Amino acid sequence: MNDTGEFKPKRIIVTGGAGFIGSNFVHYVVDNHPDVHVTVLDALTYAGNKENLAGIPEDRMTFVHGDICDAELVDKLASDTDAIVHYAAESHNDNSIANPEPFLRTNVEGTYRLLEAARKYGVRYHHISTDEVYGDLALDDPARFTEETPYRPSSPYSSTKAASDMLVRAWHRTFGVKATISNCSNNYGPYQHIEKFIPRQITNILCGIRPKLYGDGLNVRDWIHTDDHSRAVWVILTKGRIGETYLIGADGEKNNIDVLRSILERMGKSADDFDWVRDRPGHDRRYAIDSTKLRRELGWTPIHTDFAAGLDATIEWYANNRTWWEGVKAATEAKYAAQGQ
Repeated sequence: MNDTGEFKPKRIIVTGGAGFIGSNFVHYVVDNHPDVHVTVLDALTYAGNKENLAGIPEDRMTFVHGDICDAELVDKLASDTDAIVHYAAESHNDNSIANPEPFLRTNVEGTYRLLEAARKYGVRYHHISTDEVYGDLALDDPARFTEETPYRPSSPYSSTKAASDMLVRAWHRTFGVKATISNCSNNYGPYQHIEKFIPRQITNILCGIRPKLYGDGLNVRDWIHTDDHSRAVWVILTKGRIGETYLIGADGEKNNIDVLRSILERMGKSADDFDWVRDRPGHDRRYAIDSTKLRRELGWTPIHTDFAAGLDATIEWYANNRTWWEGVKAATEAKYAAQGQ
């Protein structure tokens, strides 16, 4: 801590730092905080990719290929750090419905291992979570999620994230772990795996495949650019009140059909050039974040508030980085085809 009470870490561990939002956070820290060294701990599952960290100087980052459930490894790393920022998670709803077991192991047991290490060495711990722990809202409901919204998870994925949030709160209250939690809305931007909604549609169009849309397409997601998420996490890590939860959102509510049609039109296609597919079981209708607490207490505001411009930049990134995703495209689509999606 400095004289203002701001936490000034010199060494941080970022779990899941080779994944989508984790790698974007690593790039943000390296680019904006030159006195901080980052250790990335990542198991390199299908969603992790070391190429996401390309270009980061060797003296600024150490990469460790390992599992957050490996207690010995986690203990060793935590003994020489100031903070753990926990991004690592199994996060895809469809996968959690097909096989919940990896979600229980990574999201629950993995969080436990990290909390125990943070407890042992007295290091600061920040936990990345999701707005999906709150369940969903009706399409015609003016309400938005706040830090006081009761938990009502609806999928194996969101229920395991809810469980991990509860572990963090318990370890803070019972053992005094210096922890904070953030629950964020849907991220978009570079390095996102092509199984996710926006990059799947973009890469389908680039490959000449007709995009597919679940159900009636009216499900609403609250979109935030991953750069804004990274900035918010850093603010919470360094200025947030210990034991508090902060919701991160950028007032970006859009329904799926509008997002898909915008992508199609921006890529020179007809707005109706897609196929309908059966809906996902238990598909949440609407997410919406009220980030007033984060803005009021810590002074954070989103920068990427023009969704159309953010979408253009994301389309451009996938068009210019085909070698990053082409190798896994066929397998991803084959998996969806087997599920009828």
